[in-house]
Amino acid sequence: KKSEQELKDEEMELFTKYYMEWKGGGKSGNTSYTNIPRFYYRLPAEDEVLLQKLREESRAVFLQRKSRELLDNEELQNLWFLLDKHQTSPMIGEEAMINYENFLKVGEKAGPKCKQFFTAKIFAKLLHNDPYGRISIMQFFNYVMRKG
Repeated sequence: KKSEQELKDEEMELFTKYYMEWKGGGKSGNTSYTNIPRFYYRLPAEDEVLLQKLREESRAVFLQRKSRELLDNEELQNLWFLLDKHQTSPMIGEEAMINYENFLKVGEKAGPKCKQFFTAKIFAKLLHNDPYGRISIMQFFNYVMRKG
């Protein structure tokens, strides 16, 4: 049978062991922090010409890709034409409105670049106290122009 001091020592030893494992101090602790991807890279110095050229080229490629995603003038005109064609009556003053069903129809016809804008989330974001559950065509078009 163990004495009271031996039990206290054993308890303290177990406590320390488990505490260190929990805190990550033990070798068998959680090592998920080693799997976190690196997200910061320092800027290349002036004498690192190759790294600077690589950075410039990757930035140019990124900007070209983003530029191709933007809607050009013809695509914006087509989008406006489709929205106007599918508006849902009645108008509120001078403001043309569109319901969700027609919104989805326009999304199917508008083309692949526009697809990202025809989501339930965006429709809900632009929905403001309309008794018929519609959004303003002008507000949606302005949203597309700002975000796209």
